[in-house]
Amino acid sequence: MSKVAVSPELLQWASERSSKGRAELEDRFPKLARWLTGEDAPTLNQLEQFSKATATPLGFLFLKAPPVERLNIPYYRTLSDTTVQSPSTELLDTLHTMQRRQAWLRDYLVEEGREQVSLVNCAKPSEDTKKVADRVRELLKLEQNWATQQRTWSDALRTLCDAMGTAGIVVVVNGVVGNNTHRPLDVEEFRGFVLVDDYAPLVFVNGADSKSAQMFTFAHELAHVAFGSSAAFDLRQMQPANNATEQACNRVAAEFLVPEAILRQMWNANEADPYEMVARAFKVSQIVAARRLLDLKLITREIFFDFYQRYINQERKQRATTESGGNFHATSPQRVGMRFAVELVRALKEGRVLHTEAYRLTGLSGKSFGELARRAQEGGLD
Repeated sequence: MSKVAVSPELLQWASERSSKGRAELEDRFPKLARWLTGEDAPTLNQLEQFSKATATPLGFLFLKAPPVERLNIPYYRTLSDTTVQSPSTELLDTLHTMQRRQAWLRDYLVEEGREQVSLVNCAKPSEDTKKVADRVRELLKLEQNWATQQRTWSDALRTLCDAMGTAGIVVVVNGVVGNNTHRPLDVEEFRGFVLVDDYAPLVFVNGADSKSAQMFTFAHELAHVAFGSSAAFDLRQMQPANNATEQACNRVAAEFLVPEAILRQMWNANEADPYEMVARAFKVSQIVAARRLLDLKLITREIFFDFYQRYINQERKQRATTESGGNFHATSPQRVGMRFAVELVRALKEGRVLHTEAYRLTGLSGKSFGELARRAQEGGLD
């Protein structure tokens, strides 16, 4: 078969941007080393397979030079990097998928004459933290002590997600790219991102993260929605980047989850297990409790970071021994976003969107999409 004239520089770039290691790629493509030196070239079929293996759009491999890939939203890192790091293909592909869903949903809601989401851009980072947190709770129809009314912090997390969806926010939780379990999302790279829109704000939480950390990420993202600020962030050790808006988001998140006034009323410095005491009272995880105690200077940074690392290590060990792959159909609404799924299925029933388009937007088809549609109907479709 005839070979394709492709630049070795582009093949090298595609190899480096891929989440797969060089050894894995060479095992699949034995002539890769010769391709990279220009001694040999791939056939079109081999190039197509290489494109899929490295998650690189085929057209990119025919460019004159590698493109510069950047996120089109601010990307805040807790730790300052000495060099500018390019976003991974997993983050880029996930972001682009969410943006396509958001664009479709926005157009549909505008055509339907729906109202804008009141929570979007309802506050400013310079405002008093307590007032912003109270406003967010009010718009979510949650009382100040909403979490204390829940049986467990897992119940509180579900209550928060449901309230966000009811308020018009698309909530997505996924630990892989789409439905591809071979492309996990790296928690060290990002814990979540927010795409602000007046009609279809979307928050994405990295499902590969621990459940205990997800609660704080959700609250942090809510603050971003309130401030009208799109962003991706890593929140390493639950600490924000050195950015005024990021720091304001963290303050609002902490006050939203654990109001200072209530905490100070019940605080006992002599408590044997202060993290458990706060966690039990506010139905948050112990890690969120420790983070709030740090905010209020009731514990030192050294104590917090020591506890944080021990807690996360223990939780990772527990997940490694207890977690399974989960039920695909049960997790699909989380991966797609229940609010998005409800509106998409409604549009499908009304003949406003074709099945092929619905399949493309969700990455599902056939029985898998049918199960999603059923769950969407149970989740609020008339």
